[in-house]
Amino acid sequence: VLLVESGGDLVQAGGFLRLSCAVSLTTFSMIATLWYRQAPGKQREYVASIGSTGAITNYAESVKGRFTISRDNAKNTVYLQMNSLKAEETGVYYCQAVWGPSSYWGQGTQVTVSS
Repeated sequence: VLLVESGGDLVQAGGFLRLSCAVSLTTFSMIATLWYRQAPGKQREYVASIGSTGAITNYAESVKGRFTISRDNAKNTVYLQMNSLKAEETGVYYCQAVWGPSSYWGQGTQVTVSS
């Protein structure tokens, strides 16, 4: 299983980015997918998740109202729209796919928010 994140960039505080995660899994439409991030020197933290159909989403409190997770099962892709970005949200953003007892991670995409 291959997950490839993209869309990371340098953006000013208050700006926006949309991250994408392409998943090479034929059963993509049956799995939950999640976004995590890891700031320099800190542990990886949960950001958002979405169920297999997209009907159920959850967010970390810190991003509620600013971030939106979505998916396109026809494209095997999950997205993370990030608005009103803050400097402290700088870090590497990772996509995770959960399939039964197994989970798979991408290599991450760097997001840098300048203050």
